[in-house]
Amino acid sequence: MEKLMIAGGRPLRGSVQISGAKNSAIALIPAAILSESTVTLDNLPALSDVAIYTELLEELGATVRWDQDQMAIDPSRLVSKPMPNGNVKKLRASYYLMGALLGRFGEAVIGLPGGCNFEPRPIDQHIKGFEALGASVSNENGALHIRAKQLRGAKIYLDVVSVGATINIMLAASRAKGVTIIENAAKEPEIIDVATLLNAMGARIKGAGTETIRIEGVDSMHGCRHSIIPDRIQAGTYMIAAAATRGDVIVDNVIPKHLEALTAKLQEMGVHIYEMDESIRVVGQPEYESVDVKALVYPGFATDLQSPMSSLLTQTKGVSILSDYVYSNRFKHIPELVRMGARVKVEGRSAIIEGGPLSSAKVKATDLRAGASLVIAGLTVASGTTEITGVEYIDRGYDHLVTNLVNLGAEVWREKD
Repeated sequence: MEKLMIAGGRPLRGSVQISGAKNSAIALIPAAILSESTVTLDNLPALSDVAIYTELLEELGATVRWDQDQMAIDPSRLVSKPMPNGNVKKLRASYYLMGALLGRFGEAVIGLPGGCNFEPRPIDQHIKGFEALGASVSNENGALHIRAKQLRGAKIYLDVVSVGATINIMLAASRAKGVTIIENAAKEPEIIDVATLLNAMGARIKGAGTETIRIEGVDSMHGCRHSIIPDRIQAGTYMIAAAATRGDVIVDNVIPKHLEALTAKLQEMGVHIYEMDESIRVVGQPEYESVDVKALVYPGFATDLQSPMSSLLTQTKGVSILSDYVYSNRFKHIPELVRMGARVKVEGRSAIIEGGPLSSAKVKATDLRAGASLVIAGLTVASGTTEITGVEYIDRGYDHLVTNLVNLGAEVWREKD
């Protein structure tokens, strides 16, 4: 195991290139197995979650060639193999194998997934969708057994907006007989990215990015080449880090529209933002105003940026209220920030944050975005070295993190724990 060491107090300056979206990649890779020939994914991030998915597909018989930011997946020899244990337990997004295998083979046996454990995230809406399509679902010894003699299109209303359920139903419905309509669907850019790939593979999907998605099932799908969209959460994290350190950073290879909610809040605080076609320049200022932030489903402020934002809010000259209306208890990073001197009180869905300086400490990342929050906090500390354990969580969502931060002028390194 490793730990991350940060000697803070240095403004970040320069430019950083954003990788492909992690939340797209972990859905696009399993989507590829619906094809009967090779699918090539470009702009793929070098993340531990991607590595785990590579192993999962190889276990199922696919041939996977991964070279830097490109992956070629040949699923022509794929078989429907029960996967109740092993790597599926390490990866939350392994549940996408349910929809993909169900769509291609009419059956799937997948262990209940793992991943970041900041709050229980039920998959009842996924199951509701599969059952509406005609599948039977049973929980046997901790694994979901999903079977259907013939998937048939259906009208499915999601009780809660769920990115995972929306994508999983899209995967299965792409190979169902007839038309499927998903109502109250998630609108995230990653949904559009998955639909774009599926359509390039021969699917017939309309309405992705709106609350109603229409899927006309097809009998077979073919290979294609697809470039993954930029990671808006990674981009947002670097934008927040630039502001927190009072730096001047160009965040390159982004889609500015995907970051509008964050950009608006940063500008409200007093950060100077300059948008270009595919990049955003963030110029920090000596003082920031306190703001209230509410994490909501897209296009609202992203819940995945709630934790990093909490570190920035410690740098204001007032009291801010940070609320999360997507996950009710996503505040496991707060006790670690308090170790660093943050003045924060959690009340229900909200964290009340009083601005003030932070100090170096030994802290632990408890999930992916909590780890990003601690990195940002460590970068703001004026003296001393912050020591962060739980780096394996951070590696799930931020590739080349140390290299990128060092190139921006930070003093960051890894050590054996």
